[in-house]
Amino acid sequence: MTSRQAAIYGVSGPELSSDEIDFISEAKPLGFIIFSRNIKSLEQVSNLVSHLKSFAKDDETLVLIDQEGGRVARLRPPLVREYPQAEIYGKIYELNPVNAMRAAYLGAVLMAKDLLSLGINVDCTPCLDLSLPQTSDVIGDRAFSKHPEVVGALGQSVAQGFLDECALPVIKHIPGHGHGTVDSHESLPIVEASLDELVNDFAPFRKCNYLPLAMTGHLVFNAIDAENVSTQSAKLIKKVIRGHIGFDGLLMTDDISMKALSPDKGITLHAENALRAGCDVILHCNGDASEMFPLMETLPRLTGRALERADKAMKLLSSKTSKIDAATAEEEWKELISAHFPESPKNV
Repeated sequence: MTSRQAAIYGVSGPELSSDEIDFISEAKPLGFIIFSRNIKSLEQVSNLVSHLKSFAKDDETLVLIDQEGGRVARLRPPLVREYPQAEIYGKIYELNPVNAMRAAYLGAVLMAKDLLSLGINVDCTPCLDLSLPQTSDVIGDRAFSKHPEVVGALGQSVAQGFLDECALPVIKHIPGHGHGTVDSHESLPIVEASLDELVNDFAPFRKCNYLPLAMTGHLVFNAIDAENVSTQSAKLIKKVIRGHIGFDGLLMTDDISMKALSPDKGITLHAENALRAGCDVILHCNGDASEMFPLMETLPRLTGRALERADKAMKLLSSKTSKIDAATAEEEWKELISAHFPESPKNV
């Protein structure tokens, strides 16, 4: 892969503006992320994705989406089938672990087929955060369970479903959002938990540390680094994410425009601090030209270990034949879910 800018951007609408075309042509970022504002129809999304990929010429481009199921789904019926929230798989696991892992796997296979048909090759899932009594509702039913071993097992199942279809999963929000009591989209979570308590939060990520992509959470963990948000903490990234958890894949930030990162310091400074701390790629989601274009002008190219990690991830996007056809996968998936939850998801 030729060196690309260490960034993944959202764009403003269902088609690229002339200014976006000019800036993207020059920046050539590693990838893009699709949101509801970018979606009108399947044909339109496919055309947008093709346009975004065209800037990289002969290289592959990562095109991401948040398609977890439940309330976090950018593509919805009637464009695609409805998928349940992660919590459903966790509840099935309590009754039958084998069925739960198989259902989670098949759901991921079907999601991957949906996305790949549009050219989208990365899904920002599975969410490996624990669901604890104090966990912010921003996570809530997006979490599989409060039990680390359940979250890790189901996370592996979901990830494998994507990988078997030659799409990439993103584990998030590393090193864990379970002790975050506020929504990091709106304010900065301060975690007072001890290291002993946090080991459980880290455990699902350790279980899935071999996967190619991970997204940080924006939290301050006082027991690790009370001065810096995790995305910008060299100590946390080195000792926890790369060390204790053992993740050596491509590390992207959560959206660098979220309010957990003080807006008064400026997007560019936040991005530079994250890269300096050890993140490989900056994720900027909102499509706001006043923020995005300065980033496109200033962020560096991928080099060194970051480039190697990106290359390794890209190699998983091959054209090998799917292991299971959609009709067979859907039939089994429906049976597994309806055996335990006849009403969820509504239209399966």
